[in-house]
Amino acid sequence: MAKVRQYTMLVTLGLIVLCNGILIFGVWVSGVNLDELVKTPDLFNATKDVCLRLTWERVPGASEPVRLCSEWINLADPSGAPHHLASDLKVRQGPDGRYYFDQSIRPDFRLLALALFVGAVLLFGLWARRYLVSRYRLQLEAAAPRSS
Repeated sequence: MAKVRQYTMLVTLGLIVLCNGILIFGVWVSGVNLDELVKTPDLFNATKDVCLRLTWERVPGASEPVRLCSEWINLADPSGAPHHLASDLKVRQGPDGRYYFDQSIRPDFRLLALALFVGAVLLFGLWARRYLVSRYRLQLEAAAPRSS
């Protein structure tokens, strides 16, 4: 029984290293940027940011274009890099007459694909561990001398 326990620990540690290697390799090959995958859209905040460039945007329902800050520096960002307004972000006029960014739900299937890939690797690791340990246990039983 001690041999099986020791073999189980070795297989578990080996599969942890192997599965993590597969996950890192898969994320690297896919080119998915994990920072961009789960971040929310960056929006200008007049109390915390300094506007660098203004642009005119057409808004549905408005008679004239609206002036928006399209490039700014976030004072809380230590890098000092300018932030840009996302091109796919829509501006709409609210019932109160003010303008708001339409932050509708944008499904990102890359996150779902990454979760499915992680789940598949985990299931493979569990299956491989169970298979290898049961095969080793059968080999030990076959090699043990039979006593009657």
